[in-house]
Amino acid sequence: MLGRTVSSIAGKCIVLALMLGAAWHSVAQDAGTPYPNMAPLDQYLMDRNSEVALARSAAPESISRDAEVLVLGRQGYETAMKGTNGFVCLVERSWTSPIDDPGFWNPKGRAPLCLNAAAARTYLPRTIKRTDLILAGRTKAQMIEAVRAAVDKKELPPMELGAMCYMLSKQGYLGDPVGHWHPHLMFFLSQTAPATWGAGSQGSPIFAFDDKWEDLTIFLVPVQQWSDGTPDH
Repeated sequence: MLGRTVSSIAGKCIVLALMLGAAWHSVAQDAGTPYPNMAPLDQYLMDRNSEVALARSAAPESISRDAEVLVLGRQGYETAMKGTNGFVCLVERSWTSPIDDPGFWNPKGRAPLCLNAAAARTYLPRTIKRTDLILAGRTKAQMIEAVRAAVDKKELPPMELGAMCYMLSKQGYLGDPVGHWHPHLMFFLSQTAPATWGAGSQGSPIFAFDDKWEDLTIFLVPVQQWSDGTPDH
């Protein structure tokens, strides 16, 4: 995410809050929010070839060229390209953002990520579950209930040790306040307190957010360049 020094941790936290929707509960509840409901499905879909290219842009070409690629169809995610290295690249939509994010239904949201094998086995099922529920017409409350039940029943597994992904795409769109934001890595854990990583501490370069209803803690680590090798300015 961050290729340049930010003046203070407070400034960093403001950016993170804007992207992830943390502490925006009151805004999300406001009837004036710009995206109060899901838009027509066509607004979330992409040309298949363009989506494949965008998904692959999440990681360096040395990784993404041999990765499996998923694209979003009308019934959910579909395999567009088979892979050989265990990585899976895809473009998440806005409904994988935190539940109180005011951009939860933003049809412009495009978050390319490339998951390693551990994340493909344990994080990806949550993205697929959320997406399937949304495309089936479930409300946010119904989605939470269904995901929480799936976690409790172990239908959605705990995060596997070493689960991580690349988010290094210049072409992504993580939300109206931040656009593509900054290149970063994400690490996925279950039942882990952000404080154990020092996330959010003064001077720490690590961010985190905690979705206990999903049994998911995500740590975000800034890096200095995009997947094409250019520096983050």
